[in-house]
Amino acid sequence: MRHGKKVNHLGRTDSHRKAMLANMATSLIKHKRITTTLAKAKALRTYVEPLITKSKNDTTHSRRTVFAYLKDKEAVTILFREISEKVASRPGGYTRIIKLENRLGDNAEMAFVELVDYNEVYGKTAKTEKKSTRRRGGAKKKAAETAAVEAAEEVKAEETPVAEETPATEAPEAPATEEKKD
Repeated sequence: MRHGKKVNHLGRTDSHRKAMLANMATSLIKHKRITTTLAKAKALRTYVEPLITKSKNDTTHSRRTVFAYLKDKEAVTILFREISEKVASRPGGYTRIIKLENRLGDNAEMAFVELVDYNEVYGKTAKTEKKSTRRRGGAKKKAAETAAVEAAEEVKAEETPVAEETPATEAPEAPATEEKKD
């Protein structure tokens, strides 16, 4: 039973687990996304999110505290310069875990961990047309909406002055010269 078990030890000693999570957090900060097993991804989330929260307050003390966890100057610099600016308004939830297919070798559950503000896939939401419902009177409502939109566009067109187009002066056609054959 897992009564009171707050930390997933991941089958490692304490020092090995801390070093592994520090390396994974450094890789996540530098590359913005990593692929790992689901258990490690969940452990990494609890490890890295407090560090990102601490990076919002750029003081010497918070930098030293984060450095004690990450042990990498370059990662700390990236975290405090770039990432903290992007997540300044976000109250939490800085990482996203997306499940992938199981690994071929040992069938382990794999996951994709990424920083939420640095994604390319979910950032661009494609606008899709609302699917029409199969209710009665739907065509009448849709026709009324399009008529209202067209009326609003006509009002805007009337309010804005449109410069009149003047036809370009046409050059008079030159008379065709006929060649005489002798």
